[in-house]
Amino acid sequence: MRKLVLAAALSGTMLTLAACSGAADETTDAATAEVEATEDAAAVETAAVLDANTATAEQLAGTEGVSEELAAAIVAGQPYASVTDLNAKLLETLSAEEAAAVLTSVFVPVNLNSGTEEEIRLIPGMTDKMVHEFEEYRPYADMGVFDREIGKYVDEAEVERFKNYVTL
Repeated sequence: MRKLVLAAALSGTMLTLAACSGAADETTDAATAEVEATEDAAAVETAAVLDANTATAEQLAGTEGVSEELAAAIVAGQPYASVTDLNAKLLETLSAEEAAAVLTSVFVPVNLNSGTEEEIRLIPGMTDKMVHEFEEYRPYADMGVFDREIGKYVDEAEVERFKNYVTL
């Protein structure tokens, strides 16, 4: 008998159904392993952006571009009302380019419905066109609306990347 395996990714959880026991199908097992590896990589990528309001000094110091001294200063400034406040803290000791590099990994999420243009512009990779699009579709009822509307302008991977920097 063949083993039938159905693997589906549901909210980062692997669901596997098996019917009819017998010899394992190596192709199916490889496909299942590939789906699991893809989910693991996506989880790591999503977790790569630390919330500056909740990150510890140890987490921050492990981030590229953040020294132990800067990590301590960031923690001392918690909580940040917005990413502009975090950026101001970074600019006390870093150049604008260095601060922008840190913001790719350490951020204060921007509220999609109330964030200012200045806050939206601090999202890594933001362009003038995307700032306009982020603002144009307000108010966002939920993240599904964000996915659908912003997905008109960028691919799914970029929408997911943006979601590391925004909240409702």
